[in-house]
This record gives sequence, structure tokens and C-alpha cells, in this order.
Amino acid sequence: MSEQAAGRAEQYRILLVEDDDGDALLVEELLFDTDLPHSLARCRTAAEARTALAADPVDCVLLDLHLPDASGVETIQAIQAGTHAAIIVLTGLTEPQAGVQALATGAQDYLIKGKVEPDLMQRAVRYAVERKQAERANAALQVGRLRAEENARLERGLLPQPLLSSTTLTASSRYYPGRAQALLGGDFLDVVQTDDGQVHAVIGDVSGHGPDAAALGVCLRIAWRALTLGGHRDQELLHLLEQIHVAERTRSDLFTTCTLITLDPERSTATLHLAGHHEPVLLTPDGAQEITAAHGIALGISPGLDAWPPTTLALPTRGALIAYTDGLIEGFAGTGTDRLGPRGLVHILDTIHAPDPGTHLDQLIARTRTLNADRHTDDLAVLRLDWNTGTD
Repeated sequence: MSEQAAGRAEQYRILLVEDDDGDALLVEELLFDTDLPHSLARCRTAAEARTALAADPVDCVLLDLHLPDASGVETIQAIQAGTHAAIIVLTGLTEPQAGVQALATGAQDYLIKGKVEPDLMQRAVRYAVERKQAERANAALQVGRLRAEENARLERGLLPQPLLSSTTLTASSRYYPGRAQALLGGDFLDVVQTDDGQVHAVIGDVSGHGPDAAALGVCLRIAWRALTLGGHRDQELLHLLEQIHVAERTRSDLFTTCTLITLDPERSTATLHLAGHHEPVLLTPDGAQEITAAHGIALGISPGLDAWPPTTLALPTRGALIAYTDGLIEGFAGTGTDRLGPRGLVHILDTIHAPDPGTHLDQLIARTRTLNADRHTDDLAVLRLDWNTGTD
């Protein structure tokens, strides 16, 4: 037996679905004569069986194909809908094809009434349960493969390669879904450099999780890149993104928070527009610093308000900006109930000394996830922009 089967309770929980008292007695006696440790319950109709299975799951169902409320393969279909148990069909001597049809419908085995010995009954139950477990494990693996493929497609849309021509500026990013093996959510980011030498970045978070949020995030990220390369900037750009958000969202209560960053290497300035989003953190040779910036409303909450005031920062000749979605700071800061928050994030950043930006982000995320201990499960995305335009 598999480790899963060997590790569960000794008894096999068996449900007999049989309306004929005589046949039911024969099955009961066969099971009694086996060495199979088991408990046995009985139902007379498919409806009774569905109710019993909903209340008390079993390992194996012994199913007669002719019940007062179901007959033939529809009997199997009626039982399958409400259980993960293995199904062994009981057929009559005059039904040579019934067992084969039962297997094609999804049963794990079939037995012919009147031709069953105790040893055969025992092997049939054990093997049917093992086959059902193997089928479920294979199905779970297939779901995992499909989920991984879907994640890869979504990641290409949510987290594209930066378009950077400058040798003095680099971009690093990381993304983690909130739940193990989950689809990516609606967090997105992007970086492009335009012909005037300015570097433009966006990081955003569509409310909610799952494919709808991810699809909207991909849409907004692609729209942001196209509009930015097309010359749209600042409040005008956010206004257009909000129009796209409203047009493409699947529910009226979906909104998107985001930060726009325009970094001008020649002037050593960065201009921020916050739409319901957190300020980035500034890293300098002296340590991490919280940034104070004007806030605007998230996209989709009050369409047409267009209230996203700019904030311009003077930058050192060497440093980095770290922008992030709220999944990075809304987790817990340890074993208590306090959240990490922006100040906790700055404290962690001051304690990390990594050889390169990518390693720095990996250590940052590892530290926050360790403190949180998986108690908070929001998606998180982090973008780090590093520049070095001279010597201090």
C-alpha cells in the first residue's frame, strides 16, 4: 500500500448501496470472512447514499447498478458527484458488459454477484482505494502543472523585461503570490527609458486575487508602457489608465493603487505620483529613508476626479528607490499582532548588506516572510531602481 493508505486509520470505511436485502446480506458476510479491517454502512437508494456521503465520507462504495431511483451508468454518476471514494460496481450474471461500462464511466472496479470469494473482495477493495488515491494524486499534479504554466504566462504580462538603455541605472524586481501554488494576483510593475533619457517606472496593485485581477493588471501594465512610450505623462497618463481600468474591470468594486516614478538622471530628480499607493523608500549610502509625498486617490474609486499631485525629490548621485505593493508590509512584524508597516520595512533595510540589488531584494523578502510566518497571505511585488551618476 502507499504511505498515504498505510498512514490512515486501520479500518476501511465502506458504504454498501443495495436495495435487495438478500444481496446486501451476502456482501456483509463476504466482508466478514475477509481479513480486511472495515466498518460497513448501508443505503438503499442513490439519494440516501449522497446524503450519507455528505455527512460521513468513506473510502469505498460498493454500488448496485439497479436502485429504485437510479439505474445503469447514471447510478455511478449520481454517486461520483458527492464523493472522492473509490467505487466498485456490483453487477449480475446476465450483465456481461455492465462492468466494462462502469469502468469507462469512472468506477475503479466491478464484481459479479455470485462469483465473489472473500479473497477477491478483499483485493478489490484494497486495490480500488489505491487506484482512486493514485488518480486523485495524478489529477492534482496535472492541476499544478497547468497552474505553473498559467503563472508563467501571467508573469510575462505582469513583470516584463525593463526597457533600459542607460548604463548608469539598473532595475531589479521580485514577485511572490500570496498563497502557495496560487495564480498570480493583480500586482504589476514595469520600467522603460524614453529617448530623452528619463526613466519611467510603475508599480501597481489591482484589488482582489485570481485571474480577473491578474488580467486587469496585465492590461494596465501594457497600457502604461504604450502610453508612456507614446509621450503621455503624469496626471494625463493616470487619467487614461483610470479610463482603461473602468472599461476593462469585471466588477464595479475593483480598484487599482499605483505609483508612477519619473527619474531624471541628468537633473538627479525623481517625480512621484501616488494613486492610493505607498511612498517608495530611498536608499542612500547613509541608509534607508522614508519619503514624504503627496497622495492621490486610487484608480477606479472616483473616476474623473483626477487628483494626483506630483512630488519631486532631489536624489543623491548614487542610491536606489524601492517601490512595493502592500503585501510586503501588511504582514506581521513577529509573533505579536503588530504589522510590519513602512517603518518596520526601513528598519529591515538598514540591517541588510547584500552584494547586489537582486540578492538584497531576496534577503528583504525572506526577512519579512520569516517575521510574518505565513500569517498574512497577500501578493507582493517589489521594484528596485539603482543609479550611479557620479561619485559622492
